[in-house]
Amino acid sequence: MTHQYMPGFGNDFETQALPGALPQGQNSPQNCAYGLYAEQLSGSPFTAPRGTNERSWLYRIRPSVRHTGRFSRIQVPDWKTAPSIDDHDLPLGQLRWNPVPMPNVETNFISGMRTMTTAGDVHTQVGMAAHVFVINTAMEDDYFFNADGELLLVPQEGGISVFTEMGMMEVTPGEICVIPRGMIVKVGLLDGPARGYVCENYGAKFTLPDRGPIGANCLANPRDFKTPVAAFEDKETPCRLTVKWCGQFHVTEIGHSPLDVVAWHGNYSPYKYDLRTFSPVGALLFDHPDPSIFTVLTAPSGEAGTGNVDFVIFPDRWLVAEHTFRPPWYHRNIMSEFMGLIYGQYDAKEEGFVPGGMSLHNMMLPHGPDTMGFQKATTVDLKPQKLEGTMAFMFETRFPQHVTRFAAELETLQDSYIECWDGLEKRFNGQP
Repeated sequence: MTHQYMPGFGNDFETQALPGALPQGQNSPQNCAYGLYAEQLSGSPFTAPRGTNERSWLYRIRPSVRHTGRFSRIQVPDWKTAPSIDDHDLPLGQLRWNPVPMPNVETNFISGMRTMTTAGDVHTQVGMAAHVFVINTAMEDDYFFNADGELLLVPQEGGISVFTEMGMMEVTPGEICVIPRGMIVKVGLLDGPARGYVCENYGAKFTLPDRGPIGANCLANPRDFKTPVAAFEDKETPCRLTVKWCGQFHVTEIGHSPLDVVAWHGNYSPYKYDLRTFSPVGALLFDHPDPSIFTVLTAPSGEAGTGNVDFVIFPDRWLVAEHTFRPPWYHRNIMSEFMGLIYGQYDAKEEGFVPGGMSLHNMMLPHGPDTMGFQKATTVDLKPQKLEGTMAFMFETRFPQHVTRFAAELETLQDSYIECWDGLEKRFNGQP
């Protein structure tokens, strides 16, 4: 499957699945080629400044307003939305979980969503939710769109196919994809059951962070973000469309596939990114740098330099700093950090933090390397060292993350996590 350059960072893009399907010179001709309907999908207000104005024109077999019945409410009990302060007995603290178990009944992308934390308020479009998805069944005649926010998908085990109105993306562990707010999608499986992480971003859309003094290159480069080429389903069978809106789920019947866009152009689109193309920068002489240099995407808030959500990764890289405690320092932070491990080993937590696992360090709660990590970092010969075969990430938000009942009662919650710091005894001896 061929992908093109990511358009959402300043470029307009066009693609068509049939020759001549895309109008030239205007967006909405009196009659579109092939008997298609013209429809605009807007991701920003019409009057947003040019640099942030996002919209795409879709040329589809039927307009999306065409469905056969009214919407009806359904329950998706494990998918929670902020504000959601569940009734459970888990007290405040540093938390860590082993992987969420795979289901033993048929479970698709919607029913397989498991919310771990929520933050902010979907009604005012601020904050986020951190989920895990566990899937063993493809969505065949089921389709979905999320009016509450965009979805950042981070596969951890098994690959997924993400078929949107604008085409197909295959996403495997080590890659991510983003589905914009309001984009219709169905999720399938590439090679058996799949598990991964999801950031549901209620706020301003993800974009590339400013590089500042880093300059024009490194970190995530725009050319490595890929969008799908146009592809469509011309399917005349009973289907269902589920919509998430202000935390509620509604379903309607449709007599055809809504993934019937034959051509499109614009800058509001899904995209994927290979995390292994991220170009890290770091300390070349001394001190451990701030984790902000590992930011792949940021969803800005109304406060300059403060993310509604930041997506940060810790990939393969060289450690060369001299006279330095190389792992992350012990710290307390105004941000709340939900962390996951896609594969490998995280250098600051060598025991207990496993691929598919998660940790949560809420705002102002202290955290840092475990006892083993501290002892190793303070005694090792500081030669250049390359961390290889590792990929951890963080959903970091300015808002406190509330733990759901599901997460609080999850059987994989590590009751002994706090004990990883027990060996950090007093070392003060009054000598310089």
